[in-house]
Amino acid sequence: MSESGDQSLTKGLGASPARISSPELRFEAWRALTWTTVVGLVALAVYISQSLLVIFGAMVLATMIDGGSRLLGRVLPIARVWRVSIVLASAVLLLGWLTIFAGSTISQEAAQFPSIVQEQAQQLFGWMRAQGLQIDIGMVQSMGSQAASGFGTVTRALGGLLGGITTLVLIAIIGIYVAFEPRLYERGVAWMMPRERRSAFLETASRMGYTMRRLMFGRLVGMVVEGIFTYAMLVGYGLVTGDAIPMAALLAILTGLLAFVPNIGAIISGVLMVLVGFSGGAQMGIYTIVVYFLVQNIDGYIVIPMIARKTVDLAPALVLSMQLIMGILFGILGLFLADPLLAMIKVALEQRAKSKDAEDEAALAAEAGPMENAVA
Repeated sequence: MSESGDQSLTKGLGASPARISSPELRFEAWRALTWTTVVGLVALAVYISQSLLVIFGAMVLATMIDGGSRLLGRVLPIARVWRVSIVLASAVLLLGWLTIFAGSTISQEAAQFPSIVQEQAQQLFGWMRAQGLQIDIGMVQSMGSQAASGFGTVTRALGGLLGGITTLVLIAIIGIYVAFEPRLYERGVAWMMPRERRSAFLETASRMGYTMRRLMFGRLVGMVVEGIFTYAMLVGYGLVTGDAIPMAALLAILTGLLAFVPNIGAIISGVLMVLVGFSGGAQMGIYTIVVYFLVQNIDGYIVIPMIARKTVDLAPALVLSMQLIMGILFGILGLFLADPLLAMIKVALEQRAKSKDAEDEAALAAEAGPMENAVA
């Protein structure tokens, strides 16, 4: 059959049944497809949210390693791979020393810690009942166990000892790979984007990395300051009065580690410190309350403001809300990563607003040019 015959046959068949001839129907179909795609992407993000959170945790770890490498590069001008290796070796040595110290010095204290906390909690509940409050310890324990079991229902695979260790190993492996060659992965993500969006993405990624490095550096400084200051104050009480506060080293380590989680971490460490303090008497308990407020005031009015001027300033209520949401959805891992994730979202929104303002200014300048030429 000739080509003209094929064309005539095609015309005779009419429009394809898959083609919508009405513009209004095409618009509605396109809108329905768009909403279906958005809902599908959201469902996919929820389904793989655990993996996404692990990847983000690896990015946070890689940023911390990269920050240490950059600081080391100011005093030791060697290749990046060697600086990253030195940072990793130093971190391994520090963790090894902390493990040995914890195993040899505070292992017995750690074994006694739960019993002391439980005893003080029972005394507190007894005092509350004496004041006329109806407190049932069994009911409180049941509520606590229910809250613990429901805390992080979305990612139960992260729960448990084996799941937690596996998650930490994955975060460490991915973070180390990214820390050695961050530009490789950055260019790879940029390559998958439209050409006109690549420069904006690279600028936003650079700003995010800059902010994350300073945020994590400030967080580490706060952890060290709180841990050392708490240990010095608790040991100093024993040197002055002769009555040593039990578990001073353990409380200092817990205070330093929990300082990584703003707001909630300070409350937990303070409650534990005060409960242990009152196990040695009212005077010791009051002293631990004073130590807690001194530590938090130094961190809140000296360390955090100095850090906030160098990084992104987040409202405390917004941080606490993000922590509650991430904690309910993702458990302990979400609680630890809530603050960095919120900071990155804020940086992305600020960069987007800045890019939009630049586009508006360019459009206004383009419109003003022909008008000025016409007037001239």
